[in-house]
Amino acid sequence: MFKLFKNIDNKSYKPKYGGLEIFKFIGPGLLVTVGFIDPGNWASNLAAGADYGYALLWMVTLSTIMLIFLQHNVAHLGIATGLCLSEAAATHLKPRYSKMLLSSAMLASISTSLAEILGGGIALNMLFNIPIRAGALLVTIFVFIMLYTNSYKLIEKWIIAFVSVIGLSFLYELSLVNIDWNSAVYGWVTPSFPPGSMIVIMSVLGAVVMPHNLFLHSEVIQSRQWNRQNEKVIKKQLRYEFLDTLVSMLIGWAINSAMILLAAATFFRTKTPVSELQQANHLLVPLLGNNAAVVFAVALLFAGVASTITSGMAAGSIFAGMYKEPYDIKDNHSRMGVAISLILALGIIYIIPNPFKGLIFSQMILSIQLPFTIFLQVYLTSSEKVMGKYKNSTGSKILLYSLGGLVTVLNIALFVSFF
Repeated sequence: MFKLFKNIDNKSYKPKYGGLEIFKFIGPGLLVTVGFIDPGNWASNLAAGADYGYALLWMVTLSTIMLIFLQHNVAHLGIATGLCLSEAAATHLKPRYSKMLLSSAMLASISTSLAEILGGGIALNMLFNIPIRAGALLVTIFVFIMLYTNSYKLIEKWIIAFVSVIGLSFLYELSLVNIDWNSAVYGWVTPSFPPGSMIVIMSVLGAVVMPHNLFLHSEVIQSRQWNRQNEKVIKKQLRYEFLDTLVSMLIGWAINSAMILLAAATFFRTKTPVSELQQANHLLVPLLGNNAAVVFAVALLFAGVASTITSGMAAGSIFAGMYKEPYDIKDNHSRMGVAISLILALGIIYIIPNPFKGLIFSQMILSIQLPFTIFLQVYLTSSEKVMGKYKNSTGSKILLYSLGGLVTVLNIALFVSFF
């Protein structure tokens, strides 16, 4: 089984209330947050800020609020049942329904991997002038080695730390550019739909609320194998997990917002059209001088590799779950899921003509699949058969189904915008 955390299987385990006890319960939310600054997010946020200024900040706020409830809910499933979302779907749904839903989730994982691998390829192009497609191949090979040998565990903390530093650099740079804070505050809380913005709006949604992260979060949290016979342990884990999710998602909101703010203060203000992700290195020039392009590219490379690892894990979890199995890279089903996601994503990269638009549309595809994952998870977490006494309350059920309905309405608006 996929294990990133220390197991506590001892039935005599009694929760302690020391100040450091919380660190035994938190962590999965921070891993999910890696996806908040993946190449797909960078492209979507850059497009939002450069094309529409502060007008689409509200989508980051809305997406983050949705994400807090959804990630907590799917973690709730893992804690209470010991099953990840994919395993629970295969166990409690009729096979034809579970296979259809999980197949669509695999397609979303492929779309995610496309963005991550492509971002890494763009970074290698910026650093060493390697053709983007050749760079994408190198990234894919490297991630395969890390996942199939489990060697990624040795450098995972360093990758997360490095990406976090880059995120903080974006936040710090806000003090070095002229932000119209009145417009920013208005944009955070006021929905607007500028002409032609629906694709970008949906790409921002797909870049924040990512289907594969919902599957991954439930896998990570249940893989801890806490003593589910001890009600005090479960309740305490649920409480600390929500704190972990809340803090992690707010960090993601700040970083996403910072990217849009910086793009609005530079590209939108100067009416500079953005046609490639490489242009974003100019955002770091005020902070890091002439080395900004190199620093940006290295950050993009690490972000691409880290997020490709998590998207590969999610694909392995989804595919293994179809067979009612947990993620285990030594198992053929998990290995096959990883391979399907990464190889198909790489194949698509070789046929798309415009890498930047590929990043944007990959995030839009995620938002289209998202309602299926949301309704699946809410159905399962609302079922007494699945969750027992930990099933969703009536209020939680209404809220979660409403979020799924909202995503569906936005998707309908996207399709209408094409006509």
